[in-house]
Amino acid sequence: MITQITGKLLEKTPTYVVIECNGMGYHINISLQTFSAINSELCRLYTHLSVKEDSHTLYGFFDAAERHLFRNLISVSGVGPSTAQVILSTYNASEIVTYISTADVAAIQHVKGIGAKTAQRIIIDLKDKVAKGLPKSDILFNIDNTIKTEALSALLALGFSKKASEQKIDKVMKLNPDVESVEELVKTALSQM
Repeated sequence: MITQITGKLLEKTPTYVVIECNGMGYHINISLQTFSAINSELCRLYTHLSVKEDSHTLYGFFDAAERHLFRNLISVSGVGPSTAQVILSTYNASEIVTYISTADVAAIQHVKGIGAKTAQRIIIDLKDKVAKGLPKSDILFNIDNTIKTEALSALLALGFSKKASEQKIDKVMKLNPDVESVEELVKTALSQM
């Protein structure tokens, strides 16, 4: 219904802003990421209107990628707008995408109010969805990060130390940024051990 609001910033707190647009003041809930990004009196926020039986609440986002992620998060059973806002306040959008795509349950559980089952549900429901709508460079970063994580796990399973394994993987990825598979990365790192 309301997709964005542009106007004069009247009030700014870490949890909400008030923006005046054509004589009306809109109370918009925001994340800490959006709070940090707002730095001028003229403000434009992408919005999401949450309609409940007893309230209509606007949530604001500095960029469309954050709103896209918010909408994906609230599509998960057990994650409401308030919980999604806490997740977006705890981590930035790229960190959340990385944690979901690498299935990092522990990182998602660090968010206040998220238990193990909810964290697992977020990962299962969103693992394939989070890359849609993001710039290609972010998607490639996440793929590289997944390959790197899996290669590190393989080297650790073979008995190599974590520090030495990380150094070799980083060296291989710098010398050969076109590595496309875990196997190729592990083989190359092993040849240099």
